[in-house]
Amino acid sequence: MARVVRCGMTQVAAPDPTGKSLQEISDEMIDLHMPLVAEAAAQGVQILCFQELFNGPYFCAEQDPRWYGLAEPVPGPTTDRMSALAREHEMVMVVPLYEEHMTGVYYNTAAVIDADGAYLGKYRKTHIPHCLPAFWEKFYFTPGDLGYPVFETRYGNVGVYICYDRHFPEGARALGLAGAEIVLIPSATTAGHSEYLWKLEQTSHAVANGYFVGTNNRVGREAPWDFGEFYGTSYFSDPRGKILAEGSRDQTELVVADLDLDLIEEVRTQWQFYRDRRPDAYGPLMGEESS
Repeated sequence: MARVVRCGMTQVAAPDPTGKSLQEISDEMIDLHMPLVAEAAAQGVQILCFQELFNGPYFCAEQDPRWYGLAEPVPGPTTDRMSALAREHEMVMVVPLYEEHMTGVYYNTAAVIDADGAYLGKYRKTHIPHCLPAFWEKFYFTPGDLGYPVFETRYGNVGVYICYDRHFPEGARALGLAGAEIVLIPSATTAGHSEYLWKLEQTSHAVANGYFVGTNNRVGREAPWDFGEFYGTSYFSDPRGKILAEGSRDQTELVVADLDLDLIEEVRTQWQFYRDRRPDAYGPLMGEESS
């Protein structure tokens, strides 16, 4: 019997946060996601991934300590709320949040919640950009320190990578070696500098590692910064790099695909990338001197 898992991802336009409290901003963004959660439940989605920093705007467009107040413990109030929804719909949820580990130490984090509502753990974004206009992430985030965990959910083994991480193949490979069958990559990325890589890098991760990839992006131009267009086009790729489903460029919506996990074995049997790896020859990549 085929192991088919129905997965969904959100892509949502953020409203203007001007004049609103941080709590109002967070509540409004969560409320915008609720119809998509209901739609996912109606469609029988088993694994649902929200977009990067899903309960707020992409505030990294400016450097303002005010936004530290949007951070919260993980697990915490938002994951508690999502756990109740996960349990109600028997749906695994990947919930990207701004995490406060302690005062002054903050992470770009994704919590993973199982279909019974149990909190399984979290991934913290490893690679933090700070070199492009309006992507001032080092002002807000400490580099992740939890490695590349893979979460054994009711429906399959799920790994998470976040946005800028996708430019680094090492973590994508680490997730595959740790047993990931599905790697979800929530993102916030704009046209002009990254779009030409959007379907190259992440389908390449799927092919190089023989697993499914789902990656989602925001939509629209976020006020008050209006620094670029979040171009949506969230998609799922199979282990051969075939795009199974794709979102629009500019609409808030749910993107859904059925992932046949049996394809992983078929592809890895054909392409023996894991068997033919040469970690003994990769010392220089780790900063080790060759003998």
